[in-house]
Amino acid sequence: MISEQLKKSLQQRVETAITPREAAVDVMKELQRHYGWLTDEAVGEAGELLGLSPLQVEELATFYEKIYRRPVTGKLIQVCDSISCWSGCCDGIIEHLKKRLDVELGGSSADGKFTLVPCCCLGRCGDAPVMVIGETFYGNLTPEKVDQILEKER
Repeated sequence: MISEQLKKSLQQRVETAITPREAAVDVMKELQRHYGWLTDEAVGEAGELLGLSPLQVEELATFYEKIYRRPVTGKLIQVCDSISCWSGCCDGIIEHLKKRLDVELGGSSADGKFTLVPCCCLGRCGDAPVMVIGETFYGNLTPEKVDQILEKER
């Protein structure tokens, strides 16, 4: 459950938007920041604030890659799988990360230090293949470079 202060802040965002739907991403991101991910409860709260059904909020939430409908533990690793990174063999990098972390895409490592998700574009095509951990971008990835990065990020 959100605090009255957060609720009022979100209501103000919705009221200043041209349409409530325009504020949906901001509301979902703020609720995600509060809960750590967009919980079912948060979907309901967003719907109430925005005047949308939970299904409409769910549709929006699953469209945006930065809205997480499952818990995200530790550091978030996003690996670009766009055409440029795919051409740069991101599939091999993804498989290497899955093996090293012992996770499937969308999962978290057993130690809770990393969550691995694909991302359709990180805007660093010239450095393909690319991943981002938190706010730090890493490019021109090789399995060896990934191993060094994981050690540094632990």
